[in-house]
Amino acid sequence: MKRILAPLSLVSLITLASPVAYADSVLAKVNGKPIPASRAQVILANQLAQGQTKTPELEAAIKEELVRREVLAQEATKKGFDKKPDVQAQMDLARQGVLISAYLNDYARNLKISDEDVKKEYDAIKAALGEKEYKARHILVETEGEAKDVIAKLKSGAKFEELAKASKDPGSKERGGDLGWANKASFVQPFAEAMVRLEKGKFTEVPVQTNFGWHVIQLDDVRELKAPALDEVKPQIVQRLRNMAVEKHIAELRNKAKID
Repeated sequence: MKRILAPLSLVSLITLASPVAYADSVLAKVNGKPIPASRAQVILANQLAQGQTKTPELEAAIKEELVRREVLAQEATKKGFDKKPDVQAQMDLARQGVLISAYLNDYARNLKISDEDVKKEYDAIKAALGEKEYKARHILVETEGEAKDVIAKLKSGAKFEELAKASKDPGSKERGGDLGWANKASFVQPFAEAMVRLEKGKFTEVPVQTNFGWHVIQLDDVRELKAPALDEVKPQIVQRLRNMAVEKHIAELRNKAKID
């Protein structure tokens, strides 16, 4: 059956991308209590943002959803659920979430992000990614001693792919330790540093420690990294800068707040 109304949640209802002027008319009445048309506009805006098309069918489905909600809300109130402390706490959090979303959306919309800002971030990302991609394998073990044993076996002629079957990394052990193609920024720092120093076909002769354990790394191949043009990724970079600015603003407000 085709879905008319996309799944609704508190989060989806409070994260609208732009402000909307809502009409203050009555959509319907349930047991004499009016349902404001503005509620339907909130849900409709959310559905349109998720790719739905405005149709009489969709509007009817939204109205039915709101009627069902009102029926259930009235029954819940009649049973005294609105007086329960845990329910009141959830309602308070929901109200708080709406206010926060409205404030942060407004803050993000009013940010001024220049082309110079975008270019600077683009260049920083490119620098972090590097100019090459690496096709590496690794064997992950628990201790440095185990890693040294693996290296000794490799020096004695053992196949990397066979030894990788004992690796702690479930994602690569069945592929001979193969990690596929990736840039250096995809790996934790000690791993990346050791990998980029390797020659093609060589493995690390000293175990490499990360927070995952001890690694023996082999570099299979290297190729030039073809980064997308700035124009191709500009919208994503603008959004990234907005998110970073919002996070910074939240941190600044938190630091200025008096917490007892």
